[in-house]
Amino acid sequence: MDYPYDQAPGAPVRSGIPEHGRVPKYYAVKARIDVLVGELSEGALIPTERDLSERFGVARETVRQALRELVLEGKLRRQGRGTVVAGPKLQQPLSLASYTEGVRRQGRTPGRSLVGLDRFPCPDALAAETGLERGEPVWHLERVLLADDERVGLESTYVAVARVPDLDSGFDPDSSFYAHLRAHGIGFGDADERVETVLATPREALLIGTPPALPMLLIHRISRDPEGRPLERVRSLYRGDRFSFTARLHG
Repeated sequence: MDYPYDQAPGAPVRSGIPEHGRVPKYYAVKARIDVLVGELSEGALIPTERDLSERFGVARETVRQALRELVLEGKLRRQGRGTVVAGPKLQQPLSLASYTEGVRRQGRTPGRSLVGLDRFPCPDALAAETGLERGEPVWHLERVLLADDERVGLESTYVAVARVPDLDSGFDPDSSFYAHLRAHGIGFGDADERVETVLATPREALLIGTPPALPMLLIHRISRDPEGRPLERVRSLYRGDRFSFTARLHG
């Protein structure tokens, strides 16, 4: 039996058919653009909204909605006035490994851009969350995360000044903080980590260079040393269209 492309068993658009059986027009267009994306190489410019609307015989707003979803899924990305094919998402392990190590394993060049390094007394909320002493001096290190010079996230780290007193003078902000700790004889024991989906604040979106409506993956981590003493509190915000996370589970 012959089926139209969008109704054939196993066709990409089949998953978009709701219970009433009517395929949303934008979803059918999205499936066709997705096929086109699969035929192009990373960085290739896709046809304009006008060209796509003429090709598929739909309104430009229908094409625009399909493109928005493909951008949010990380298959396309905006570049200047056009839209290009995005590369594969970066896979970051949920483990006690640094961002630098995770990105390098995938053949990409990691980097960081310093937003700020501040020193202040540990507030009540941070002390209660981490086990640090209320009022003890802590560092707050904030950096934009880069992969091949592309801004992909924002990392905020809190650590006791007593642990790394030279952070403002002996640390390269573009380097791995974990490597710096290891070089000072500080090891990791365990950590608690929580993942959630959020929208970036206007400030965060500006720093990362994304629209505020782009979904983000937020990682909260509280790490301890081998003796169980509090080590760091990290808040890492990753672009949802550029990152996925992996974990190895044992029974």
